[in-house]
Amino acid sequence: MAAGHGQSGRLPQEFTTPGISSFTEFLTATAPEMLPGRRPLPPGNAANLAPHGTTIVAVTFDGGVVMAGDRRATMGNLIASRDMQKVFPTDSYSVVGIAGAAGIAIELVRLFCVELEHYEKIEGTTLSLDGKANRLATMIRGNLGAAMQGLAVVPLFAGYDLDAVDPSEAGRIVSYDVTGGRYEEHQYHSVGSGSIFAKSALKKRYRSGGTAEESVRLCVEALYDAADEDSATGGPDLTRQIYPVVFVVNADGVRRITEDELGEVVATVVEARLTNPGG
Repeated sequence: MAAGHGQSGRLPQEFTTPGISSFTEFLTATAPEMLPGRRPLPPGNAANLAPHGTTIVAVTFDGGVVMAGDRRATMGNLIASRDMQKVFPTDSYSVVGIAGAAGIAIELVRLFCVELEHYEKIEGTTLSLDGKANRLATMIRGNLGAAMQGLAVVPLFAGYDLDAVDPSEAGRIVSYDVTGGRYEEHQYHSVGSGSIFAKSALKKRYRSGGTAEESVRLCVEALYDAADEDSATGGPDLTRQIYPVVFVVNADGVRRITEDELGEVVATVVEARLTNPGG
Protein backbone atom coordinates (compact mmCIF):
# COMPACT_ATOMS: atom_id res chain seq x y z
CA MET A 1 0.00 0.00 0.00
CA ALA A 2 1.43 3.41 -0.95
CA ALA A 3 2.77 5.59 1.85
CA GLY A 4 0.23 8.10 3.14
CA HIS A 5 -2.79 5.99 2.14
CA GLY A 6 -5.22 4.76 4.74
CA GLN A 7 -6.23 1.12 5.17
CA SER A 8 -9.03 1.69 2.67
CA GLY A 9 -6.51 2.68 0.01
CA ARG A 10 -7.92 6.20 -0.15
CA LEU A 11 -5.89 9.36 0.14
CA PRO A 12 -5.89 11.09 3.54
CA GLN A 13 -8.30 13.96 4.07
CA GLU A 14 -5.55 16.57 3.63
CA PHE A 15 -5.20 15.57 -0.04
CA THR A 16 -8.86 16.18 -0.79
CA THR A 17 -9.53 19.23 1.41
CA PRO A 18 -9.84 22.36 -0.76
CA GLY A 19 -8.45 25.74 0.18
CA ILE A 20 -4.88 24.95 1.31
CA SER A 21 -2.97 27.41 -0.86
CA SER A 22 0.30 26.97 1.03
CA PHE A 23 2.30 23.91 0.02
CA THR A 24 4.37 24.21 3.19
CA GLU A 25 1.22 24.02 5.33
CA PHE A 26 0.03 21.06 3.27
CA LEU A 27 3.36 19.30 3.79
CA THR A 28 3.24 20.11 7.53
CA ALA A 29 -0.11 18.33 7.76
CA THR A 30 0.76 15.32 5.60
CA ALA A 31 4.51 14.68 5.89
CA PRO A 32 6.23 17.11 8.29
CA GLU A 33 9.42 15.05 8.26
CA MET A 34 9.94 16.21 4.66
CA LEU A 35 10.45 19.81 5.75
CA PRO A 36 14.11 20.81 6.26
CA GLY A 37 13.43 22.42 9.65
CA ARG A 38 11.53 19.40 11.03
CA ARG A 39 14.33 16.88 10.75
CA PRO A 40 16.01 15.86 14.01
CA LEU A 41 19.67 16.88 14.20
CA PRO A 42 22.42 15.42 16.38
CA PRO A 43 24.00 17.74 18.96
CA GLY A 44 27.06 19.75 18.03
CA ASN A 45 28.11 22.27 15.38
CA ALA A 46 28.22 21.19 11.73
CA ALA A 47 29.29 24.49 10.17
CA ASN A 48 32.58 23.15 8.80
CA LEU A 49 31.13 19.88 7.49
CA ALA A 50 28.89 21.35 4.78
CA PRO A 51 29.72 23.52 1.76
CA HIS A 52 28.73 27.15 2.17
CA GLY A 53 27.71 29.63 -0.48
CA THR A 54 29.15 33.07 -0.09
CA THR A 55 28.38 36.45 -1.71
CA ILE A 56 25.17 37.71 -3.34
CA VAL A 57 24.52 41.28 -4.52
CA ALA A 58 21.38 43.03 -5.76
CA VAL A 59 20.92 46.46 -7.33
CA THR A 60 17.74 48.28 -8.32
CA PHE A 61 17.52 50.31 -11.51
CA ASP A 62 14.85 52.40 -13.19
CA GLY A 63 12.14 49.79 -13.74
CA GLY A 64 13.63 46.65 -12.22
CA VAL A 65 16.33 44.92 -10.23
CA VAL A 66 19.52 42.92 -10.92
CA MET A 67 20.80 40.09 -8.71
CA ALA A 68 24.17 38.38 -9.05
CA GLY A 69 26.11 35.74 -7.15
CA ASP A 70 29.66 34.48 -7.29
CA ARG A 71 30.24 30.79 -8.03
CA ARG A 72 32.50 29.61 -5.18
CA ALA A 73 31.40 27.33 -2.35
CA THR A 74 33.74 26.67 0.56
CA MET A 75 34.02 23.97 3.21
CA GLY A 76 36.27 25.22 5.97
CA ASN A 77 39.52 26.24 4.32
CA LEU A 78 38.78 24.24 1.14
CA ILE A 79 37.07 25.24 -2.10
CA ALA A 80 34.16 22.80 -2.32
CA SER A 81 32.92 24.02 -5.71
CA ARG A 82 34.07 26.58 -8.29
CA ASP A 83 30.88 26.76 -10.34
CA MET A 84 27.98 26.58 -7.91
CA GLN A 85 24.80 28.43 -8.86
CA LYS A 86 23.51 30.61 -6.02
CA VAL A 87 20.88 32.76 -7.74
CA PHE A 88 17.63 31.16 -8.89
CA PRO A 89 14.39 32.37 -10.49
CA THR A 90 11.49 31.59 -8.15
CA ASP A 91 8.69 32.58 -10.52
CA SER A 92 8.13 34.90 -13.49
CA TYR A 93 8.87 38.09 -11.52
CA SER A 94 11.19 37.21 -8.65
CA VAL A 95 14.59 35.72 -7.88
CA VAL A 96 16.40 34.56 -4.76
CA GLY A 97 20.09 34.30 -3.95
CA ILE A 98 21.46 31.99 -1.27
CA ALA A 99 24.22 32.41 1.28
CA GLY A 100 24.97 29.94 4.03
CA ALA A 101 24.75 26.14 4.18
CA ALA A 102 24.49 25.26 0.50
CA GLY A 103 22.56 21.98 0.68
CA ILE A 104 19.84 23.28 2.99
CA ALA A 105 19.68 26.59 1.08
CA ILE A 106 19.10 24.90 -2.28
CA GLU A 107 16.45 22.61 -0.78
CA LEU A 108 14.72 25.62 0.77
CA VAL A 109 14.74 27.47 -2.57
CA ARG A 110 13.23 24.47 -4.36
CA LEU A 111 10.51 24.21 -1.72
CA PHE A 112 9.88 27.96 -2.04
CA CYS A 113 9.47 27.64 -5.81
CA VAL A 114 6.93 24.85 -5.32
CA GLU A 115 5.19 26.99 -2.69
CA LEU A 116 4.68 29.83 -5.18
CA GLU A 117 3.59 27.50 -7.98
CA HIS A 118 1.17 25.68 -5.67
CA TYR A 119 -0.41 28.96 -4.57
CA GLU A 120 -0.84 30.08 -8.18
CA LYS A 121 -2.54 26.81 -9.16
CA ILE A 122 -4.87 26.77 -6.15
CA GLU A 123 -5.80 30.46 -6.13
CA GLY A 124 -5.59 31.11 -9.87
CA THR A 125 -3.46 34.22 -9.36
CA THR A 126 0.13 35.13 -8.54
CA LEU A 127 1.07 35.87 -4.94
CA SER A 128 1.99 39.52 -4.35
CA LEU A 129 5.66 40.39 -3.89
CA ASP A 130 5.07 41.10 -0.20
CA GLY A 131 3.29 37.77 0.09
CA LYS A 132 6.24 35.97 -1.49
CA ALA A 133 8.67 37.72 0.86
CA ASN A 134 6.56 36.77 3.89
CA ARG A 135 6.31 33.12 2.81
CA LEU A 136 10.10 32.95 2.49
CA ALA A 137 10.51 34.50 5.95
CA THR A 138 8.31 31.76 7.43
CA MET A 139 10.39 29.05 5.76
CA ILE A 140 13.65 30.56 7.06
CA ARG A 141 12.19 30.69 10.56
CA GLY A 142 11.47 26.98 10.28
CA ASN A 143 15.20 26.34 9.82
CA LEU A 144 16.18 28.10 13.06
CA GLY A 145 17.10 24.83 14.83
CA ALA A 146 19.62 23.94 12.13
CA ALA A 147 20.89 27.53 12.05
CA MET A 148 21.74 27.34 15.76
CA GLN A 149 23.97 24.36 14.92
CA GLY A 150 25.88 26.24 12.25
CA LEU A 151 23.71 25.37 9.23
CA ALA A 152 22.30 28.84 8.73
CA VAL A 153 20.59 29.97 5.52
CA VAL A 154 20.43 33.71 4.77
CA PRO A 155 18.87 34.34 1.36
CA LEU A 156 18.41 37.60 -0.52
CA PHE A 157 15.08 38.06 -2.30
CA ALA A 158 14.31 40.49 -5.12
CA GLY A 159 11.60 41.00 -7.68
CA TYR A 160 9.42 43.25 -9.77
CA ASP A 161 6.36 44.50 -7.88
CA LEU A 162 3.39 44.28 -10.24
CA ASP A 163 1.36 46.36 -7.77
CA ALA A 164 3.81 49.27 -7.63
CA VAL A 165 2.26 52.71 -8.14
CA ASP A 166 5.36 53.94 -9.97
CA PRO A 167 6.74 51.33 -12.41
CA SER A 168 10.17 52.97 -12.28
CA GLU A 169 10.35 51.99 -8.59
CA ALA A 170 8.94 48.49 -9.01
CA GLY A 171 12.28 46.76 -8.44
CA ARG A 172 12.50 45.72 -4.79
CA ILE A 173 15.05 43.96 -2.56
CA VAL A 174 14.28 42.10 0.68
CA SER A 175 16.87 40.74 3.10
CA TYR A 176 16.49 38.35 6.06
CA ASP A 177 18.21 37.24 9.23
CA VAL A 178 18.49 33.66 10.48
CA THR A 179 15.36 34.03 12.63
CA GLY A 180 13.22 34.84 9.59
CA GLY A 181 13.10 38.60 10.16
CA ARG A 182 12.58 40.41 6.83
CA TYR A 183 13.87 43.86 5.93
CA GLU A 184 13.16 46.08 2.96
CA GLU A 185 16.39 47.26 1.35
CA HIS A 186 16.73 50.32 -0.87
CA GLN A 187 18.88 50.80 -3.98
CA TYR A 188 21.33 47.95 -3.29
CA HIS A 189 22.25 45.23 -0.82
CA SER A 190 24.58 42.26 -0.36
CA VAL A 191 24.70 39.15 1.85
CA GLY A 192 27.35 36.53 2.51
CA SER A 193 30.93 36.49 3.72
CA GLY A 194 32.08 39.08 1.19
CA SER A 195 29.08 41.35 1.65
CA ILE A 196 30.90 44.03 3.62
CA PHE A 197 33.31 44.55 0.71
CA ALA A 198 30.63 44.25 -1.96
CA LYS A 199 28.42 46.81 -0.22
CA SER A 200 31.35 49.19 0.10
CA ALA A 201 31.89 48.96 -3.65
CA LEU A 202 28.17 49.44 -4.33
CA LYS A 203 28.06 52.45 -2.02
CA LYS A 204 30.79 54.20 -4.01
CA ARG A 205 29.53 53.32 -7.50
CA TYR A 206 25.73 53.25 -7.25
CA ARG A 207 23.82 56.02 -9.02
CA SER A 208 20.03 56.26 -9.04
CA GLY A 209 18.27 56.15 -12.39
CA GLY A 210 20.72 53.68 -13.91
CA THR A 211 19.96 51.20 -16.66
CA ALA A 212 19.86 47.41 -16.47
CA GLU A 213 23.17 47.18 -18.35
CA GLU A 214 24.86 49.58 -15.93
CA SER A 215 23.49 47.64 -12.98
CA VAL A 216 24.82 44.33 -14.35
CA ARG A 217 28.31 45.82 -14.60
CA LEU A 218 27.94 47.32 -11.12
CA CYS A 219 27.14 43.88 -9.69
CA VAL A 220 30.14 42.34 -11.44
CA GLU A 221 32.39 45.11 -10.11
CA ALA A 222 31.09 44.58 -6.57
CA LEU A 223 31.71 40.82 -6.71
CA TYR A 224 35.19 41.46 -8.13
CA ASP A 225 35.99 43.71 -5.14
CA ALA A 226 34.53 41.18 -2.70
CA ALA A 227 36.67 38.39 -4.18
CA ASP A 228 39.73 40.64 -3.89
CA GLU A 229 39.28 40.84 -0.11
CA ASP A 230 37.35 37.69 0.88
CA SER A 231 38.87 34.26 0.26
CA ALA A 232 35.43 32.59 0.29
CA THR A 233 34.18 34.69 -2.64
CA GLY A 234 35.21 33.61 -6.12
CA GLY A 235 36.07 36.22 -8.73
CA PRO A 236 35.60 35.80 -12.49
CA ASP A 237 37.67 32.82 -13.67
CA LEU A 238 38.86 33.75 -17.15
CA THR A 239 40.82 30.52 -17.56
CA ARG A 240 37.83 28.26 -16.94
CA GLN A 241 35.33 30.88 -18.20
CA ILE A 242 33.37 30.72 -14.96
CA TYR A 243 31.46 33.97 -14.46
CA PRO A 244 28.91 35.14 -11.88
CA VAL A 245 25.28 34.13 -12.28
CA VAL A 246 23.29 37.28 -13.06
CA PHE A 247 19.52 37.76 -13.42
CA VAL A 248 17.60 40.85 -14.51
CA VAL A 249 13.97 41.26 -13.37
CA ASN A 250 11.70 43.90 -14.91
CA ALA A 251 8.22 44.29 -16.37
CA ASP A 252 9.08 41.67 -19.01
CA GLY A 253 9.86 39.08 -16.33
CA VAL A 254 13.04 37.28 -15.26
CA ARG A 255 15.96 36.93 -17.64
CA ARG A 256 19.35 35.35 -17.01
CA ILE A 257 22.27 37.17 -18.60
CA THR A 258 23.90 34.76 -21.05
CA GLU A 259 27.49 33.60 -20.72
CA ASP A 260 28.42 35.47 -23.92
CA GLU A 261 26.92 38.72 -22.66
CA LEU A 262 28.50 38.32 -19.25
CA GLY A 263 31.86 37.41 -20.77
CA GLU A 264 31.98 40.79 -22.48
CA VAL A 265 31.15 42.60 -19.24
CA VAL A 266 33.76 40.63 -17.29
CA ALA A 267 36.41 41.28 -19.94
CA THR A 268 35.70 45.02 -19.76
CA VAL A 269 35.91 45.03 -15.96
CA VAL A 270 39.14 43.02 -15.84
CA GLU A 271 40.76 45.16 -18.54
CA ALA A 272 39.91 48.31 -16.60
CA ARG A 273 41.39 46.81 -13.42
CA LEU A 274 44.70 46.21 -15.17
CA THR A 275 45.26 49.96 -15.24
CA ASN A 276 43.33 50.76 -12.06
CA PRO A 277 43.37 47.75 -9.68
CA GLY A 278 41.29 49.52 -7.05
CA GLY A 279 38.52 50.38 -9.48
